[in-house]
Amino acid sequence: MTTEDKSGTAQPADISLANRYGRPKRRMSGTAKRWAGIAAVAIGMGFLAWVSTSNATASVTFKDIGYRTTDATQAEVDFQVTREPGTAVKCAIKALDSKFAVVGWKVVDIPPIEQDAQGQTADGGRTLAQRVVLRTESQAVSGVVDSCWIPKPSAS
Repeated sequence: MTTEDKSGTAQPADISLANRYGRPKRRMSGTAKRWAGIAAVAIGMGFLAWVSTSNATASVTFKDIGYRTTDATQAEVDFQVTREPGTAVKCAIKALDSKFAVVGWKVVDIPPIEQDAQGQTADGGRTLAQRVVLRTESQAVSGVVDSCWIPKPSAS
Protein backbone atom coordinates (compact mmCIF):
# COMPACT_ATOMS: atom_id res chain seq x y z
CA MET A 1 0.00 0.00 0.00
CA THR A 2 1.33 3.19 -1.05
CA THR A 3 -0.07 6.53 -0.25
CA GLU A 4 -0.17 9.29 -2.73
CA ASP A 5 2.46 11.99 -2.21
CA LYS A 6 0.50 15.24 -1.95
CA SER A 7 3.52 17.51 -1.58
CA GLY A 8 3.99 17.45 -5.31
CA THR A 9 0.49 18.53 -6.16
CA ALA A 10 0.15 22.14 -7.20
CA GLN A 11 -1.88 24.41 -4.96
CA PRO A 12 -3.57 27.59 -6.14
CA ALA A 13 -1.23 30.59 -6.06
CA ASP A 14 -3.28 32.62 -3.59
CA ILE A 15 -3.25 29.79 -1.01
CA SER A 16 0.49 29.16 -1.30
CA LEU A 17 1.26 32.90 -0.97
CA ALA A 18 -1.07 33.15 2.02
CA ASN A 19 0.75 30.25 3.66
CA ARG A 20 4.12 31.82 3.01
CA TYR A 21 3.45 35.54 3.69
CA GLY A 22 0.20 35.58 5.63
CA ARG A 23 -3.23 36.66 4.56
CA PRO A 24 -3.64 39.89 2.57
CA LYS A 25 -4.38 42.89 4.76
CA ARG A 26 -7.89 44.20 4.85
CA ARG A 27 -8.40 47.68 3.50
CA MET A 28 -9.94 50.34 5.74
CA SER A 29 -13.61 50.96 5.20
CA GLY A 30 -14.83 54.41 4.23
CA THR A 31 -16.18 55.03 7.73
CA ALA A 32 -12.86 54.06 9.35
CA LYS A 33 -10.98 56.38 6.98
CA ARG A 34 -13.36 59.22 7.81
CA TRP A 35 -12.90 58.73 11.58
CA ALA A 36 -9.13 58.51 11.19
CA GLY A 37 -9.15 61.80 9.26
CA ILE A 38 -11.33 63.50 11.90
CA ALA A 39 -9.01 62.25 14.66
CA ALA A 40 -5.93 63.52 12.78
CA VAL A 41 -7.49 66.96 12.28
CA ALA A 42 -8.50 67.14 15.96
CA ILE A 43 -5.01 66.18 17.11
CA GLY A 44 -3.46 68.75 14.76
CA MET A 45 -5.77 71.51 16.00
CA GLY A 46 -5.01 70.56 19.60
CA PHE A 47 -1.28 70.73 18.92
CA LEU A 48 -1.58 74.16 17.27
CA ALA A 49 -3.65 75.45 20.19
CA TRP A 50 -1.06 74.16 22.65
CA VAL A 51 1.82 75.77 20.75
CA SER A 52 0.08 79.13 20.46
CA THR A 53 -0.96 79.27 24.12
CA SER A 54 2.35 78.00 25.48
CA ASN A 55 4.12 80.96 23.89
CA ALA A 56 1.50 83.36 25.20
CA THR A 57 1.89 82.19 28.79
CA ALA A 58 5.62 82.92 28.89
CA SER A 59 5.41 85.82 31.30
CA VAL A 60 9.04 86.99 31.20
CA THR A 61 11.03 87.85 28.09
CA PHE A 62 14.34 89.61 27.68
CA LYS A 63 16.31 91.24 24.91
CA ASP A 64 20.02 92.01 24.81
CA ILE A 65 20.65 95.63 23.89
CA GLY A 66 24.44 95.92 24.12
CA TYR A 67 27.57 95.57 26.20
CA ARG A 68 30.68 97.54 26.96
CA THR A 69 33.97 96.44 28.46
CA THR A 70 35.54 99.18 30.51
CA ASP A 71 38.71 97.23 31.31
CA ALA A 72 39.91 93.66 31.93
CA THR A 73 38.03 93.46 35.25
CA GLN A 74 34.68 95.01 34.40
CA ALA A 75 31.92 94.81 31.80
CA GLU A 76 28.53 96.50 31.46
CA VAL A 77 25.51 94.74 29.94
CA ASP A 78 22.40 96.62 28.76
CA PHE A 79 19.15 94.68 28.30
CA GLN A 80 15.36 94.97 28.42
CA VAL A 81 13.00 92.83 30.46
CA THR A 82 9.29 92.53 29.68
CA ARG A 83 6.99 91.10 32.34
CA GLU A 84 3.63 91.77 33.94
CA PRO A 85 3.58 94.97 36.00
CA GLY A 86 3.95 94.30 39.70
CA THR A 87 6.02 91.14 39.11
CA ALA A 88 9.51 90.74 40.53
CA VAL A 89 12.04 89.09 38.19
CA LYS A 90 15.55 87.65 38.45
CA CYS A 91 17.95 87.61 35.52
CA ALA A 92 21.29 85.83 35.11
CA ILE A 93 23.82 87.95 33.22
CA LYS A 94 27.14 86.64 31.91
CA ALA A 95 30.27 88.03 30.30
CA LEU A 96 32.21 85.87 27.82
CA ASP A 97 35.79 85.93 26.59
CA SER A 98 37.00 85.32 23.02
CA LYS A 99 36.76 81.52 23.50
CA PHE A 100 33.15 81.80 24.78
CA ALA A 101 34.21 80.94 28.32
CA VAL A 102 32.26 82.64 31.10
CA VAL A 103 34.50 85.23 32.77
CA GLY A 104 31.77 87.03 34.74
CA TRP A 105 28.37 86.04 36.12
CA LYS A 106 25.74 87.83 38.16
CA VAL A 107 22.11 87.23 39.13
CA VAL A 108 20.21 90.52 39.26
CA ASP A 109 16.94 91.15 41.14
CA ILE A 110 14.50 93.38 39.27
CA PRO A 111 11.83 94.59 41.71
CA PRO A 112 8.21 95.11 40.69
CA ILE A 113 7.21 98.56 39.49
CA GLU A 114 5.04 100.56 41.87
CA GLN A 115 1.45 101.25 40.80
CA ASP A 116 1.92 105.02 40.34
CA ALA A 117 4.93 104.52 38.01
CA GLN A 118 3.13 102.04 35.70
CA GLY A 119 1.22 104.65 33.74
CA GLN A 120 4.37 106.62 32.89
CA THR A 121 5.53 104.20 30.17
CA ALA A 122 3.92 103.43 26.81
CA ASP A 123 3.29 99.79 27.66
CA GLY A 124 2.07 100.36 31.21
CA GLY A 125 5.32 99.46 32.93
CA ARG A 126 5.79 96.03 31.33
CA THR A 127 9.21 96.71 29.76
CA LEU A 128 12.19 98.14 31.59
CA ALA A 129 15.73 98.82 30.50
CA GLN A 130 18.50 97.66 32.80
CA ARG A 131 22.26 98.19 32.95
CA VAL A 132 24.31 95.71 34.99
CA VAL A 133 27.98 96.06 35.88
CA LEU A 134 29.84 92.72 36.05
CA ARG A 135 33.21 92.01 37.58
CA THR A 136 35.25 89.81 35.23
CA GLU A 137 38.23 87.52 35.67
CA SER A 138 39.76 88.53 32.34
CA GLN A 139 38.96 90.69 29.34
CA ALA A 140 35.36 90.12 28.20
CA VAL A 141 34.43 90.41 24.52
CA SER A 142 30.67 90.10 24.99
CA GLY A 143 27.98 90.31 27.62
CA VAL A 144 24.55 88.69 27.39
CA VAL A 145 21.49 87.77 29.40
CA ASP A 146 21.56 84.03 30.06
CA SER A 147 17.98 83.74 31.37
CA CYS A 148 15.22 85.53 33.29
CA TRP A 149 12.57 84.00 35.53
CA ILE A 150 9.94 84.80 38.11
CA PRO A 151 11.29 83.69 41.50
CA LYS A 152 9.15 81.34 43.55
CA PRO A 153 7.74 83.00 46.64
CA SER A 154 9.68 82.09 49.76
CA ALA A 155 7.84 80.11 52.42
CA SER A 156 7.62 82.22 55.56
